[in-house]
Amino acid sequence: MKVAVLNGSPKGEISVTVQYIKFIQKKFPQHEFKLINISHDIIKIEKNRKNFNAVIDEIKNADGVIWAFPLYVFLVASQYKRFIELISENGAEEAFKDKYTCALSTSIHFYDNTAHNYVHAVCDDLGMKYTGFFSADMDEIFTDNGRSILLKWAADFLAAIENKSPCARAHAPLVYNKFAYKPGKGSGKIDNSGLKIKVLADIEDENSNIAAMVKRFSEAFSHKIEVFNIRNIDIKGGCLGCIQCGFDNICIYKDGYVDFVNSNMRDEDVLIFAGPIRDRFLSARMKMYSDRGFFNGHVPLRTGIQVGFLVAGPLSQIGNLQEVIQAMAEMGENNLAGVVTDESADSKQVDALLDNLAGKCVDYAREKYMAPRTFLGEGGHKIFRDAIWARLHFPFAADYRYYESHGLFDFPQQDQRYLEFSNQMYEMIKDPKMKEMVRKMIKTEMIKGYQKIVETK
Repeated sequence: MKVAVLNGSPKGEISVTVQYIKFIQKKFPQHEFKLINISHDIIKIEKNRKNFNAVIDEIKNADGVIWAFPLYVFLVASQYKRFIELISENGAEEAFKDKYTCALSTSIHFYDNTAHNYVHAVCDDLGMKYTGFFSADMDEIFTDNGRSILLKWAADFLAAIENKSPCARAHAPLVYNKFAYKPGKGSGKIDNSGLKIKVLADIEDENSNIAAMVKRFSEAFSHKIEVFNIRNIDIKGGCLGCIQCGFDNICIYKDGYVDFVNSNMRDEDVLIFAGPIRDRFLSARMKMYSDRGFFNGHVPLRTGIQVGFLVAGPLSQIGNLQEVIQAMAEMGENNLAGVVTDESADSKQVDALLDNLAGKCVDYAREKYMAPRTFLGEGGHKIFRDAIWARLHFPFAADYRYYESHGLFDFPQQDQRYLEFSNQMYEMIKDPKMKEMVRKMIKTEMIKGYQKIVETK
């Protein structure tokens, strides 16, 4: 059988992900695995229709398709995302229909779930027969068990093609409304004096809903806010994953991105992201902007601020994107003030929602309100913390310095208060009588400290 492998690594064949594919290829020599460097060659694919068509021809002639990619900031790389957009822009969906497919990723498991949810949904939208995914830790291949389960997964995929196994769709088709937002005039009554409020917008069409939403949001304030269109920022390309920025946060690109960020995105009190949904996410351009922020490593660009989103499109139908939005705020050590979409198809309702978000942003910014992090922020922090402490210490030396200086190596081994208490109690309950006594008391004793706070504060 012939399998087309859509390589999502911007590094082409010099990537960890491709080594996993080559290992599979070595163990299944009876099948042909055609590696297509999508992210590495995205500019050629986008600029020259012949190059795009050549990729599509490979897919048409394949018995199965593997989406193989490294994780880039909650998702796939922006270059890979752009290819997915090109499929619909060029009307090439039919080439993917009914093809058996699966996804393989390599990462440190930081939001690999949202990346795979995205790819799965894209496959469903293309009418493909999705058989599953393999989310490998980057170093999985070094272990006997890692290699064994990788080959088992690959064998199952090949068997599914050969046996024409049934596959069920997991993601319902998106339903878009054709609503044209007609905003009323903003009151300009929300006092934002002394606050720096900035909007980072993805506006291709000045007559679009998202352009109107950004304008109407701006009109809610008493003082002018700053709006930046990412289409006007000098960004030559997506993150290459070269890690040359890891030592000192110096990006290999010679364009205007880093200067823009350092000059404009380091002092805001409120930051609003605004853009339309493209397939199952925001646009590849917005993803490119986000990915290029990796020059700063695993360190937030700006912390302790209010973050909001203005979204044109069916966000309520894409739980995965909702999760990413919440995670972006929490991993940035910021507060998600709110999200406004145009889904209500009611201009007055959208106006009211925009005014409400504007008011919350100002109120929260003045009060320096930060909601407690959920699992999305806590879990993500622990993954980064542990990786930077050990295996990523060398390539990301700048991250290590930041984590060390900001007390982010907050391992539980350092929590002496709880450790001492737990050790004392553990020794105590070795006595059967004490164990039974503690068992009877634990429910009431557990809340005494909390009750004292309620009574005295």
